[in-house]
This record gives sequence, C-alpha cells and structure tokens, in this order.
Amino acid sequence: MILTGTEIRRQVALGRIEIEPFEPAQVNPNSYDFRLGPTLLVYRNHELDARAPEPADEVAIPAGGFVLSPDRVYLGSTAERMGSDHYVPVIRGKSSLGRLGLFVNITADLIDIGSHNHWTLQFHAVQPLRIYPGMRIGQVTFWVPEGEIRLYEGKYQGATGPRASESFRDFG
Repeated sequence: MILTGTEIRRQVALGRIEIEPFEPAQVNPNSYDFRLGPTLLVYRNHELDARAPEPADEVAIPAGGFVLSPDRVYLGSTAERMGSDHYVPVIRGKSSLGRLGLFVNITADLIDIGSHNHWTLQFHAVQPLRIYPGMRIGQVTFWVPEGEIRLYEGKYQGATGPRASESFRDFG
C-alpha cells in the first residue's frame, strides 16, 4: 500500500516520516518532490572497478547550473534529510526531467526502512543537460511494509551529501 500525499503530510507531522526541511508545496497526490543538494561527486577515472575504492571529486553546483555530460556517472544528494522507521521509501526521478533524458536512480530506487540520510542520487544524462542546486530533481513515495521490521544499519547511514560507491566492501 502506498501513502497518499495527505497521509504523507500527516505522518510527517506525527514524526513517523522524516523530511527536513519539509515544504507542504512539494507534496503530490501520492509522493513528495525532493530537491537537489548543492554538490556533485564526479569519479576521476573513466573506467571504474567495483572491487576497488574509486576516487571522486566534489564539485559545487553553481547558481547558474552545471552541465551533465553523457557517458559519465554523477552522484548528487537530496537537499532534504529523509527517512522512516515505519515506511519503505522508494525514489524516482521527475518525469519532466526524464523527458529531457535524465536518468535518476534507475537501479537503486529502493531505500531501506530506517535509512535516515541526505540520500545519494545517481544521474546519467542521455545528452548534455544543465541542472541547478535546489531544483526539484525527484520524488519519494512511502510504502507500508508487511512482516517484522529490521531497521537499516548499513555503510551509508547518516550521509550528509553524495557518497561514492563502497561496493568494494562487499567483496570482503
């Protein structure tokens, strides 16, 4: 079951969903629009290795925007700190940006219950596209879980900006 926008507002007021800062104007019929944080991470290497830490540079997104280039992966983050110990967040890009060829979190849209962060966002642009800090970049929906709840305690908990992949840790 997905929460409606009205129920998202109610659950935020009850403290069962964290969205900080919360802007009522960003509530939709069954989602909440989140905004792009002020920085991006850009990997230094063109060829990436899932078994090795990959160096990345942090780039401040200027007020005049930053142009995403094709054939690159960019990591951004939500301007809002979000999470819930009661609902499962699922994030997606805005359809209006998808119509401009921007892919947002195509392979990583499920957020673990109990994950409270400025969530890292993965971007891939089909063609050059200018993005801006604070723009509405995606939307989050909240789903009711069934069964015993185990809260997220993983490696990305507490992130305050974009975080590079730590997939190398999974190879132990």
